[in-house]
Amino acid sequence: MDLDLSLAAPDLTAQIVDVESVSGEEKPLADAIEVALCRLPHLTVHRDGNAVVARTALGRGRRVVLAGHIDTVPAAANLPSYRERDALYGCGSSDMKSGVAVQLRLAALVPAPNQDVTYVFYDCEEVEAERNGLLRISRGSPELLRGDLAVLMEPTGGVVEGGCQGTLQAEVVARGKRAHSGRSWLGVNAIHQAGRILDVLRAYQAAEPDVDGLTYHEGLNAVFISGGVAGNVIPDECVVTVNFRFAPDRSAAQAVEHVREVFAGFEVTVTDVAGGARPGLTQPAAAAFAAAIGGTPRAKLGWTDVARFDELGIAAVNYGPGDPQLAHRADEHVDVAAITDCEARMLAWLTA
Repeated sequence: MDLDLSLAAPDLTAQIVDVESVSGEEKPLADAIEVALCRLPHLTVHRDGNAVVARTALGRGRRVVLAGHIDTVPAAANLPSYRERDALYGCGSSDMKSGVAVQLRLAALVPAPNQDVTYVFYDCEEVEAERNGLLRISRGSPELLRGDLAVLMEPTGGVVEGGCQGTLQAEVVARGKRAHSGRSWLGVNAIHQAGRILDVLRAYQAAEPDVDGLTYHEGLNAVFISGGVAGNVIPDECVVTVNFRFAPDRSAAQAVEHVREVFAGFEVTVTDVAGGARPGLTQPAAAAFAAAIGGTPRAKLGWTDVARFDELGIAAVNYGPGDPQLAHRADEHVDVAAITDCEARMLAWLTA
């Protein structure tokens, strides 16, 4: 596969979408990106598994990292891509191959940007965290990610989104006493007891804190429920799995403590937690980026890899042409005008 970086951004997006790259199978697209970037003499290119990092070395006083994942969820009979009216349809078109196309166009069009740029194209964002290519690079070669600002080209509908929420998964257990269902009064039904857990969730008032000028909306919800032994047995255990999306003014440890307090009296086992990232828009580089892009920044309601840059002490924001509400859908698409607008604003920022 030969990517043509001279194509207009929407056409390049279509070319990238047509290279299927479900998580774990990104090698053909990573190969094509590496080949295309190696043709640009102003960039130094590094390969790490199925991730590609390309950097300018102009000695500028500031460095920005532009990052995007190249994997997608499995296709839903939505490949190859196609145009309909003013939109491009196809798996990954919104999340986030249109953002990746803009990155590649910038790499080709701006050999001497007003700040040094690191372009990061990484694998396995759509699956479990331990497989994430950006995490792998941050552990093995953190120097490749150093910068004053990171911009994740995630789908944001063309709006700068600051920071991200943290996410926590926990199992809350209701206990009972097993008995024969024909003599149910001799037991205690754990599934019935789980109603108390659901009562807690129904009564929960989610916080909407202001963090560095942006309003986040937390959420605590049941996402799975499991219980039962057999049709003639009163169950002695029922597990409700809850997901807590928390604002970045809470640390991961504080989020764990909060969930344990909410479900006081129940057994709570935290199975996964990832901290969020503060907006960072008060940092000079982030403030300058937001001003250059224009519009009113908003909070990122969800978790993204800006949190990894936050852990490295780098201010990070989300900004990309796709619509997050269209991600992972069978009719996933991106407005062609949104791609060209994003490219134009980023070009102006890097060449002003």
